[in-house]
Amino acid sequence: MASTDPLLWLYVALAFVAALALLASHWPRWAKALVVAGVTALYFVASTVLDDVWGWPSRHALPERFVLLAAVIEEPSKNKAGALFVWVNAIERGKPAAMPRAYKLPYSKDLHSLLNEGMKKVRQGISQMGTAEPKAGPKGLSWLRPGSDEQNVKIRDLPLPQLPEK
Repeated sequence: MASTDPLLWLYVALAFVAALALLASHWPRWAKALVVAGVTALYFVASTVLDDVWGWPSRHALPERFVLLAAVIEEPSKNKAGALFVWVNAIERGKPAAMPRAYKLPYSKDLHSLLNEGMKKVRQGISQMGTAEPKAGPKGLSWLRPGSDEQNVKIRDLPLPQLPEK
């Protein structure tokens, strides 16, 4: 987190300079509005980028195919909605990606039991492969419909590699 502190202070300095420009300049109103819109947009871009840099679990959808490495279940309570945290290695072009990634998924009992079974097999030394497909539903802007980014997740034993004949 210390490596991102300069980025945070750079943004604070930019916001301060923008505030000074808005208060002390004789710029036309449209230019001041453009500065406000630019700094606001930069805030949201920086927030997304810094979440990835700081190592927080991604809220993006799981990759289409992945190898399950670990899972942590946070069961729902009266104070919390609960969540499923998974650490997976995406399968790209038939091979595992170079770096694993953590994901945060909304809690569901079905996925909870599926991940429990998968993790039991992982502890027994049986690698688990998963697939994730978007759930069927209305198309359009998903950010307007919370929960529309849910996926159908399936986990099964990773097939043994086929060795070429001698």
